[in-house]
Amino acid sequence: MFDGNTYTGWKKYGGAPVGKGWVIKDSSIYLDAAAKKAGWQTDAGGDIATNESFADFHLKYDWKIESGGNSGVIFYIHEDTTRYQWPWQSGPEMQVLDNAQHPDAKIFKHRAGDLYDLAKSSSEPVKPALQWNHAEIKSVKGRLDFYLNGVHILYTRLWDDAWKKLIAGSKFKDMPGFGSYRSGKISLQDHGDNVWYRNIKIRKL
Repeated sequence: MFDGNTYTGWKKYGGAPVGKGWVIKDSSIYLDAAAKKAGWQTDAGGDIATNESFADFHLKYDWKIESGGNSGVIFYIHEDTTRYQWPWQSGPEMQVLDNAQHPDAKIFKHRAGDLYDLAKSSSEPVKPALQWNHAEIKSVKGRLDFYLNGVHILYTRLWDDAWKKLIAGSKFKDMPGFGSYRSGKISLQDHGDNVWYRNIKIRKL
């Protein structure tokens, strides 16, 4: 999914080429957030997304975050910028966070490994800032599982009444279509902080 050398298969969310705020170095894709900000994101950065959409899939990747940093991997994105300015307005997210220093760590369901603002992970095997974590997102026939550093940390069902209830109790409740798409693109989030991703691999199921 990421060959470690090029942006083949990726673009900026909305269709433009990947901006210069994202840098490929040491077989990783790195958001250099030292550049000036464009709002809350990095100038010449922005969320990036796959060209391809995925239905049932098993995604594996490594991530590390700067001290006090925030990012995330968003999936089942419906890339219609006339309806959704940001990927997180249509697709759910596995949170990437420095639990020790970022203010979001104080918010229930906003910590590293959580299904952001929807469901809390069952445990927190996350490593400290600037250390690599291995994460997996597996979605098969409406079953969603998260893994972090080899530990199964979350299970839920997608698209059923219980899922709709989770959405209704979240910040996404007034976003029409959020979490309803059964196929979509995958995004790496620019939240204005340095973050690294590598070994990004996906298998269609």
